[in-house]
Amino acid sequence: MTVEKRFEQEMIDIYTTAKKECGYNASRFLQLVGAKGGLAAAKQLIGKPGGTDGFTTLWEHNRLDLSVEAHVLKPEYATLFSDEERKLCRDRLKEFGYQFD
Repeated sequence: MTVEKRFEQEMIDIYTTAKKECGYNASRFLQLVGAKGGLAAAKQLIGKPGGTDGFTTLWEHNRLDLSVEAHVLKPEYATLFSDEERKLCRDRLKEFGYQFD
């Protein structure tokens, strides 16, 4: 499985976990991943000025670990995103008090 396919599977796993553990049904997120693929969907979402409603919902549930931004920053996906995209994710997570490992 390619790194891009693994990332896409993780995007689907985010949806499943958020629904099961937070009661958050991110159906539009899942539709976006299905239509554009995990990588293109992630790039679109992280590029949205001010973040997304989904990010806010995960923050309210204290589950930013399930955010697209947190997954973008995983070392195994570094090759998929530019330094600028990764900085955007890191800054957004820091702003919301996310604790990095």
